[in-house]
Amino acid sequence: MKKAILVLEDGSVYEGYSFGGESTAWGEVVFNTSMTGYQEMLTDPSYAGQIVVPTYPLIGNYGINEQDVESRRIQVKGFVIREECPRPSHWQSQKTLHQYLAENSIPGLAGVDTRALTRHLRSAGVMLGLITSEMTTDEALHQMRSLPRYETIDYVKEVCTGQLYSWSGNPNDAASNMSHPTARKTAHRNHIVVVDGGVKYNILRILHGLGNSVVVAPCTSSAKEILKLKPDGVVFSPGPGNPALLGYMEEAMKGLVGQKPVMGICLGHQILGRAFGGKTFKLKFGHRGGNHPVKDLTTGRVHITAQNHGFAVDGDKLGGDLEVSQVNLNDGTVEGLRHKELPVFSIQYHSEASPGPRDNVYMFERFMEMVRGNKK
Repeated sequence: MKKAILVLEDGSVYEGYSFGGESTAWGEVVFNTSMTGYQEMLTDPSYAGQIVVPTYPLIGNYGINEQDVESRRIQVKGFVIREECPRPSHWQSQKTLHQYLAENSIPGLAGVDTRALTRHLRSAGVMLGLITSEMTTDEALHQMRSLPRYETIDYVKEVCTGQLYSWSGNPNDAASNMSHPTARKTAHRNHIVVVDGGVKYNILRILHGLGNSVVVAPCTSSAKEILKLKPDGVVFSPGPGNPALLGYMEEAMKGLVGQKPVMGICLGHQILGRAFGGKTFKLKFGHRGGNHPVKDLTTGRVHITAQNHGFAVDGDKLGGDLEVSQVNLNDGTVEGLRHKELPVFSIQYHSEASPGPRDNVYMFERFMEMVRGNKK
C-alpha cells in the first residue's frame, strides 16, 4: 500500500493509499451519490476533466465486465473511494477495479474518509484537486495555481466522435434489454441522428431497441450537415463542461428547431435553453447520483431521476415560446423545457439512467411519438 493524497485547491488534504494507475492527476473534484454503477461512472463522458468520489463506501465488489461501459474509454481523471474490494464476486466479473484503472493509467485513491470529503464539497463547493503519491502538499498546491479552471475548457471536443458512425447495437449486451416495455420493436424504423456532446452508449442502445436506425454525428456538425442525413428526429446528448463555451452546438440547435423534432438530454437541455436566449450558471456542487426528485409541472407527478451535471438553466430568461416543464424538488432548478407549439423538449436528468432508476426511459417513447406525429 503506497501512501497517496488528494489535495484540494483550498489547502484541504485527504490521505489514503494508491491503487490503479501510478500517476499524478488533477481535475475538478465531484461526488456521486449512487450506490452502484461505478463502472458506468468511470466511463461516462460527462465526467471528463473530473475526479469522482462515490459516496457509497465499498467500491469494486462486483468487479468489471464488458457490458457496463458507457463509452470507449475511462473518462474520469481520478477515482477516490473509501474501501477498495480486491476480490470481487459476480458471475460477469472479468477483472478487478484496480486492474481496470491500472490498464488505463487512471490513478485511484482508497482509504479516504469520503463522508468528510463529501461534506466539505457540499459546504465549500466543488473545486480543483490533485491526486499524487510523489508530491508534497505544498508542491501540489503550487502546481494547481497554474492550472486552468474547469469551466474554461471545452471538454466536449475531447470526448465526442470525430466522424459519423452508425450504431448497430449489441445483442449480447444485457444493457440493451429488449424485453423492457419501452424497448419494443416498432413496425416502421425511424432514422435518428444523435449529436455527440459526450453520448452514453445506453442512449444509443435504447433508441436502437425502439426500432430506430441510429447515426451519431460529431459535436461540431452544423444544422445543414445534420439535415443532409435526412433524420426523422435529432437528439442532443449529455456531455461534460460549461455549455457557455459551446456556441457551435447552439447554432446547430437553432437551425434544427422547427425543421425536425428535437430532444435534448442534460447538456443538450442546456444547449436548448441557451439557443432560446436563456442563460446557464454553475451549481455549487452539482447534481450527481441516482436519487434526485423531479416534478412534472403538467401532471404533478414526481420522478426519481439519475443526474450528472454541474451547470443549470436559468428559467427566468427564456424566450421564443420555450417554457419550463419540470423542476428539481431539492433546489428548484430547471429540469425540463418544452416548446409550446413545436415538437421540441429537453430534460436535465439522464433518462437512460446507467447508473440509476429506469423510471424515466419513457421519455424516449415520448420523443418517438413526436417523431411519428411529425412524419404524419
